[in-house]
Amino acid sequence: MRLKRGGFVCLTSTICASLVSQITCANAVQRRQHVAIAQQELPDLSGKTDKVIMFVGPCSIESEEQFAQAAECFHDMGLSWIRGGTFKPRTNPHSFQGLGLPGVKIMHDVCAHYHLKSLTEVLDTEMCETVAKQVDGLQIGARNFQNFSLLRRMGKVAAEHNSLVMFKRGFAGTIDEWLAATSYITNEGAKNVMLCERGLRTFETATRFTLDISAVPVLHKLSTFPVCVDVSHAAGQRDLVPSLAKAALAAGADAIMIEVHPNPHVALSDSAQQLTLEQFKRLFDELSGIAHALGKTLV
Repeated sequence: MRLKRGGFVCLTSTICASLVSQITCANAVQRRQHVAIAQQELPDLSGKTDKVIMFVGPCSIESEEQFAQAAECFHDMGLSWIRGGTFKPRTNPHSFQGLGLPGVKIMHDVCAHYHLKSLTEVLDTEMCETVAKQVDGLQIGARNFQNFSLLRRMGKVAAEHNSLVMFKRGFAGTIDEWLAATSYITNEGAKNVMLCERGLRTFETATRFTLDISAVPVLHKLSTFPVCVDVSHAAGQRDLVPSLAKAALAAGADAIMIEVHPNPHVALSDSAQQLTLEQFKRLFDELSGIAHALGKTLV
């Protein structure tokens, strides 16, 4: 049977529409599966708590003195968590790679002294168990967003040690991909997982990454995972951090991550985006006012 050109176009359009419909339905089913898994394995934390956790601290732990100075400040402010890089995934192999296990020990000892909970990134499967014995939270960075061996191992270790898993979004990861990757962690038994939006790589160059602030309400809609926003890596410049932090809080973030260094100008990594201790104190006061208006408290 010969088709006229118009008939061919009509048939082609029908086939395309059918394919789009099938793909859309498949994505919807996949999304519902992610939500079902989250509801089975995690408490419903999103949007249901009056506490907003502040994960603050230097990009890298450079010395015990440097880290202790930051920890003392956060302890005096009544905060509960401190973050710090010990293994650094750097773009350039000649850049500072972190102190490694000695840095983990510094974090453990300093946090024990100041009664703070600790969060640090783990880069490979071999280090998960060793690090989990000394810290409270394990971070999976953007570069390991779909490192499935690490995700599985992290999930198992976190389940054994009751560790927090801070799972950062990849540079170009969609929310569906993010939730699917999270299942690799929760399927191994991890119960305490937090998703961290840290900005996407787009055509825009005015900022280091483009912060997807809409990810906060979208994730709250599609899952029960609490959501953190890393405003420092999205901004790449310390003067932009306050605005992004306020936006994250207003959007309903369950936690905010900010890099803070006693002396950012001599920092061995990401010096341009880290706040000084005094700058952070001023920002904290401003954020506290917004939190109060929202009926929340920063901890």
